[in-house]
Amino acid sequence: MNAEPKVETNPDPDHGHGGAPHFLPHWMQDHWSGLTVTVAGVALAVGFFGERFLGLPQPVALAFYILAYIAGGYDVALAALPALFRGKFDIDLLMIAAAAGAALLGEWAEGAFLLFLFSLGHAGEHYAMDRARNAVGVLGKLMPRTAFAKRGDHLEEVPVEQLVLDELVVVKPGERVPVDGVIMAGESSIDQSAITGESVPVTRKTGDEVFAGTINQENALDVRMIRLASDNTLARVMRLVAEAQEQKSPTQRFTETFARRFVPAVLAFTGLVIVLPPLVFGWTWTAGFYRGMLVLVAASPCALAIGTPAAVLAGIAQAARRGVLIKGGVHLENLGRLNTVALDKTGTLTTGHFEVSKVVGLDGTAEDEVLRIAAAVEEQSSHPLAAAIVRTARERKVVFPSATDIENIPGKGIQAKVEDSEVLVGALRAFGGDSAARDGQPLQAAVAGLEAEGQTTVIIRRAGKFIGVIALADDPRPVAAEVMKRLQAQGIRRLVMLTGDNRSVAQRVAAKVGITEVRSELLPGEKLTVIREMEQDRGVIAMIGDGVNDAPAMAAATVGVAMGAGGTAVALETADVVLMGDDLGKLSFAIGLSRASARIIRQNLVIALGVIVLLVIAALTGKIALSVAVVVHEGSTIVVVLNSLRLLGWKEPK
Repeated sequence: MNAEPKVETNPDPDHGHGGAPHFLPHWMQDHWSGLTVTVAGVALAVGFFGERFLGLPQPVALAFYILAYIAGGYDVALAALPALFRGKFDIDLLMIAAAAGAALLGEWAEGAFLLFLFSLGHAGEHYAMDRARNAVGVLGKLMPRTAFAKRGDHLEEVPVEQLVLDELVVVKPGERVPVDGVIMAGESSIDQSAITGESVPVTRKTGDEVFAGTINQENALDVRMIRLASDNTLARVMRLVAEAQEQKSPTQRFTETFARRFVPAVLAFTGLVIVLPPLVFGWTWTAGFYRGMLVLVAASPCALAIGTPAAVLAGIAQAARRGVLIKGGVHLENLGRLNTVALDKTGTLTTGHFEVSKVVGLDGTAEDEVLRIAAAVEEQSSHPLAAAIVRTARERKVVFPSATDIENIPGKGIQAKVEDSEVLVGALRAFGGDSAARDGQPLQAAVAGLEAEGQTTVIIRRAGKFIGVIALADDPRPVAAEVMKRLQAQGIRRLVMLTGDNRSVAQRVAAKVGITEVRSELLPGEKLTVIREMEQDRGVIAMIGDGVNDAPAMAAATVGVAMGAGGTAVALETADVVLMGDDLGKLSFAIGLSRASARIIRQNLVIALGVIVLLVIAALTGKIALSVAVVVHEGSTIVVVLNSLRLLGWKEPK
């Protein structure tokens, strides 16, 4: 990559400010907010204290107040005035109007104080929001800039963006892996916490995949590059997090809509406050105008506008730091509303690492012959069952031919030609139209006996004749039962297993992990139908799967959650939420974080609206000065941002 991935988002673009003039030196541009706030504060202090205590002439003091206006109001005006010309009334416009009103009243010191505190509040707010963004953005700094490429008989250090696919790089102990690749030689412990959130290093050996930005802890590795630097896992995660921070939750959209309509209402109400008391109650115009300025400041919904996006941003950032990629505020919010969770079995509730437990030959067929024919067909499949069969054949030194005319039958099996014979390898339902499958006693007895033991079966038919059955076992994940308990403790009412496996195997796994509702022998399309039915009956539902076969069901669910397997491309692109470390335990963490985010959002709304109501009442009754209103108003904005930042330290209760 030419540069490290960056997260550049503005959680509230209408609330942002313009920035430094481009003709200024870079150091001034980099510290522009701090410089303008400092100038505004110093000019205000000199004008105020100089005039009152040091005998500073009033015209000179006025000059300092005007300087404070310019410095404190520059960024505010740069955002508010173009918006006004577009017919858009925003929060900054209220502050400009209040400051201008104070100047018309001759209250230059109070107007300068208003703009100083407003700009100070924004500087602090932007600093705090940058902390939330940087919580994810620092991942970009983990990307090595160079790699040691094996070229000929020597190593050459080259920029990672100059590497090409399939190039071999050497990763020394203690160094970060510079590329996404496959280990060609060596074995070592890899710290993947930056990508997957795993706290314990994992062992990786020849044939295993490693990810850019992870740390090689023990031995040197030869790694073949499989993705360009601009498209590696870390780069994709950074882009997806940036996109996620731009997506708005329903609550955020509601508050933004409310703020857009609220600002014109405040301006209209301010006009009434200025005009009606002098006309009806005999106030002076100066008193009415001053009271109107108080209302402007009191009713400005800054805290309301920033409270929700700040919480969403912090929540997404904390999730990413813990190996959970949530692809938008709407998904963060929906996670907290779940009442039903549907889970795939293979690779989700179970490890997905099948082992061949038994090979049964039928009609005199030898076990190795059954394996030979099955492996020839399954070599072309990426399914975990297929991988286990091929691995076992190779371990037994069974030499198998290559299959041709391969046709995948989704959810059932694979049909191909092996040595001029038609071969079908698959589950029993793949042979539903075959009378021998229904009535063949040896086949039925073998399948029934193996499945009664809780094993998954694969049947092999060659040239219309059943030649054998292969049994495979896949154990539940060690954490699965504990995760199911945590989900129930979080208020998830229904836990449902959806699987294409046979009922006896599904029931065995369900009993071990604590799931009582099982839908078995489902094709991918049937899982989709079940999800839609459950959504109609039960409302907010999540589908947890592997991001491949379960993609239709995940897309139909309220929230689709993929077991990320370290951030595979399919998982990253398919789901609304990705558990990057393939850790089912992170599911309850994500739901808990979502609910914590919802609580923070509600707290922020109460704080923001409560302060507005109190300040407006105080302003209308004349119980508050303009300077105090400014302090309380800006203080509430900082409070909601700091309250949101608490999510960056959120941990799942033990």
